[in-house]
Amino acid sequence: MALASEGDPDKGEKLFRACVSCHEVGPNARNGVGPHLDGLFERSAGSLEGFKYSSAMKKQGQEGLVWNETTLDLYLKKPRDYVPGTRMSYRGMRKPEDRTHIIAYLQELSQAEPAANGQEPKSRAEMGAVAMQIEGDPDYGEYLSSECVTCHQVSGRADGIPSIIGWPKKPFIRALFEYKTNIRSHQVMQNMTVNLGNEEIAALAAYFGTIDPQ
Repeated sequence: MALASEGDPDKGEKLFRACVSCHEVGPNARNGVGPHLDGLFERSAGSLEGFKYSSAMKKQGQEGLVWNETTLDLYLKKPRDYVPGTRMSYRGMRKPEDRTHIIAYLQELSQAEPAANGQEPKSRAEMGAVAMQIEGDPDYGEYLSSECVTCHQVSGRADGIPSIIGWPKKPFIRALFEYKTNIRSHQVMQNMTVNLGNEEIAALAAYFGTIDPQ
């Protein structure tokens, strides 16, 4: 079992770089693809205000799952085995020592002042700000989604490809603009988004955001 007391938070911070595309931590941390991880320790699973969890994760929290050294170790080892139905696409962290370092880092962050419900800091410049102000049309988004669902499952399952079901509007739009402008390097996603305008991106966000994660 990974024990935070045996881990090195500095090593954990370096390992956490692989997680930052989905999870934010520290000052002004926001909910995005995944929930922010400030104040994670001793928090019930699926309970962070402002994030739309899968029904599987909410059910685990309602049944008593609380994040601590033991449960995080088991979850990080193989997320979809520990919480069947989770939307987290990460396949797992094999090395126990790596899990120990990550957990030590997250525990250190939990002792600091947590972010305020993942709300957007007003001072931060925003990618896709114009699209975020548009009230997207879910029906138009469904029409545009045919190419998306060739890879991303409408069921919300994440079999090696991240789920995009039930994402909050802003993180969804932010991610598409990051692919569109090649901040996130992924040739297929860049080809898919390069010709999408603000109306189209807002519509896709509205459609996928209305689908409840299973």
